[in-house]
Amino acid sequence: MNLNNPSSDIAILGMGTALPVHKVAQPYIAELIASSLLDRPDLARFAKRIFKSCGVETRYTVEPSYLGTLEECRYIPLGEQTDIPTTRERMDTYQREALPLAIRATQEAMQDAQISPEAITHIITVSCTGQYLPGLDVQLIQHFGLSARVNRLPLIFQGCAAGLKAIQMARDVVQGAPGSQVLVVCVELCTLHFQPVQDREALFAASFFGDAASASIVGTPEAQHRDYLSLGTGYSVLLPDSTEDMTWKVADYGYDLHLSPRIPKLLGNHLQEELSLLLQSEQLPELWAIHPGGRGIVDSVQEVMNLKSEQTKYSRDVLRDYGNLSSNTILFVLQAMRMDMKKQEQSSTEGVAMAFGPGLTAELMKFTYVPALTSVMEEQDHVLL
Repeated sequence: MNLNNPSSDIAILGMGTALPVHKVAQPYIAELIASSLLDRPDLARFAKRIFKSCGVETRYTVEPSYLGTLEECRYIPLGEQTDIPTTRERMDTYQREALPLAIRATQEAMQDAQISPEAITHIITVSCTGQYLPGLDVQLIQHFGLSARVNRLPLIFQGCAAGLKAIQMARDVVQGAPGSQVLVVCVELCTLHFQPVQDREALFAASFFGDAASASIVGTPEAQHRDYLSLGTGYSVLLPDSTEDMTWKVADYGYDLHLSPRIPKLLGNHLQEELSLLLQSEQLPELWAIHPGGRGIVDSVQEVMNLKSEQTKYSRDVLRDYGNLSSNTILFVLQAMRMDMKKQEQSSTEGVAMAFGPGLTAELMKFTYVPALTSVMEEQDHVLL
């Protein structure tokens, strides 16, 4: 952060999150799936084991049928059941459920940033779990009464890394057009894409994804702003020899996700070099916002960067309480970190954020937690004295 000119900072000025009303305990889903695999006892045992060990305790879903009996849940067919929701049905549910979550998250973010809807100049909408046109961006403009001339930037089908990618895009927008106020909204309804379990690979994907929305306001901080995240440099990188290790494709019954068990190892092999490039021999930051794409990913980053348990706490807590929320997840981590820093009345603290998606893509960014703009000015005065 530039202490000589705090007003030149670009920051996340406000954040909001929203969850569906349906909360599902992990053991319940594990039993539901195991009950559908009575003819595959080996796979049923594996399901219980992987659901117990993946680091998730509860998840949220827009689909109430997951709370019912096995016969009531069309997403987990019993035996030869063929009444599985088609992709069209799943997209209809997405279109119905996405906007209310997005509205709640956006309202919270705008209140947090102390910004009125008419001040928004750009809107970036993010999702890889559903699409329709006119899209979520148009609906949000109409609901909040944003200017019809708001610059709309949809970021679609980019996977879990897209939330952090959108924040970096918003930073670049404000840098190129000073005075801009960018609204970033992510909505992911991952549980709509649950597939009938045929093998162990499908169980990995089923074991940790959940539904949520998040929103952020990115702009230049002013005197009234408190507890914001100043955005530093960052970039995206494609990791070598990993194109087929994470794939996400449209199919007849939702989207088919493939996750290779090699992913944690691949990240461990390449992240240290990339983080060294990002940090440019700076001292390792105190704050680590790691996308908890799974327990193994957080374990891998912690091990390769020699982090303390308290430095990965926010990521593990989000994974435990909500699961992997795709593009939302890193924003939930940053919000939890920010609120905890506020509660502890911490001073300005450096951090690094990272998220991962198909490619394999690693999205990396430096940031600074700032309790208040006035404290930065006081620090500047102290340095000058």
